[in-house]
Amino acid sequence: MFLGRVVGEVWVTKKVADLAGKRLLVIEALDERREPGAPKVTPVVAADPLGAGIGEHVVVAFGKAARVAFGGDGDFAFEAAVVGIVDDFDVPGAPKSWRMRESPGAKTSRGGV
Repeated sequence: MFLGRVVGEVWVTKKVADLAGKRLLVIEALDERREPGAPKVTPVVAADPLGAGIGEHVVVAFGKAARVAFGGDGDFAFEAAVVGIVDDFDVPGAPKSWRMRESPGAKTSRGGV
């Protein structure tokens, strides 16, 4: 799994049956610029069963864990899925680019209304 930010959405008209009705998001990994880093493909296109919005931080799973997020035995034709929408996180020393961006009127987990 990795922590990422939703940076876009993908619309596909010709697709395999497994992708029918699935929302596809473009996710940028937050740790892409940190060293040492393993080679990664970024951005990642992930299926989204939760309804994450552009700019939101999300947790993305790969492989069977991603496919199981949609129910059943996990035998679907995609490799990554949003499995959580992040409310907040604390990573000491994280770059400023990781910071949560709050929209006007957003609730916070730190006692905000």
